[in-house]
Amino acid sequence: MPISHKNISLFAIMLKWCCAKRTEGGNKMASHLEQSLAERIAYLQDRSQFSQADIAKKMGIDRTAFSKIKNGTRKVSADELNKLSEIFGVSTDYLLGNTVSQDGKAPSWATEKDKNDLKHYLSENWDSMTYGGDKLTDEEKQQLRVAMETIFWRRHKHQ
Repeated sequence: MPISHKNISLFAIMLKWCCAKRTEGGNKMASHLEQSLAERIAYLQDRSQFSQADIAKKMGIDRTAFSKIKNGTRKVSADELNKLSEIFGVSTDYLLGNTVSQDGKAPSWATEKDKNDLKHYLSENWDSMTYGGDKLTDEEKQQLRVAMETIFWRRHKHQ
């Protein structure tokens, strides 16, 4: 998929959302993702055999910290997100509310061309991404990747 001016504008907007200073209400995109994340974690934990203490121990945090994550009052690092994914056996995209599929696979209607287009779309200049002259952190890249995948699949579904 060639990168057009529309894509670059969308990319710039996503960067601003993902990398905005966390002041006056914080990062809008992160807040949206965190809310969905808290709901999914609560759903999965309530249906698992794990107590809050069990999950907290597996994550390497205390029970209070996990309780705050589950209630949506504490942000989750990329590492913690990956640990939660492993504990519950679901994809990080599912945890973030970007797919109803717990395994993180592409939508059933996606063709091989769609999947290759997404891979190409995400890989261009990924390692050299900056915002305001600073390289993006792994967590910011993860947030941006998830957001871009979500937008990509939504737009391709309607083409």
